[in-house]
Amino acid sequence: MSGDPAVFRAACPECASRFVLTASALRLVMGASHRTTFYSFTCPDCGSAVRKPAGERIVELLTGGGVRTLRLHTTV
Repeated sequence: MSGDPAVFRAACPECASRFVLTASALRLVMGASHRTTFYSFTCPDCGSAVRKPAGERIVELLTGGGVRTLRLHTTV
């Protein structure tokens, strides 16, 4: 392993631009269910705030790549 920072390919649903983001440009939010687990970023081309669902594989890739993670807790 070369020690290069992890990068992630992403696309914007607003402007259809495709680009590469570093871990610092992404945020992962892990909720109590798959409906409340997502990742988000700001499109570098059009500035749109993008939010996409994150399944188990995406969560593994993002956490393994050093993406900041917020864990949501439910109250009983």
